[in-house]
Amino acid sequence: MMQFQVEGMSCSHCVKAVTQAVQALDSHAKVDVDLAAGSVRVESRRTADDIAAAITEAGYPARSDNPA
Repeated sequence: MMQFQVEGMSCSHCVKAVTQAVQALDSHAKVDVDLAAGSVRVESRRTADDIAAAITEAGYPARSDNPA
């Protein structure tokens, strides 16, 4: 499971947009958004960089909290 810090999420629309961005990249991805903490956990075969880029492209700057 990968974890990301994501800026700008404030409502259920944000949760849906982030979830859809990740699932557009990997339709089998499991996405868990913690709105209060501004974090997103993702289980996917895609790389952390790919997922962070997809979330950022959706309008929510994301950075990986995963060890290199």
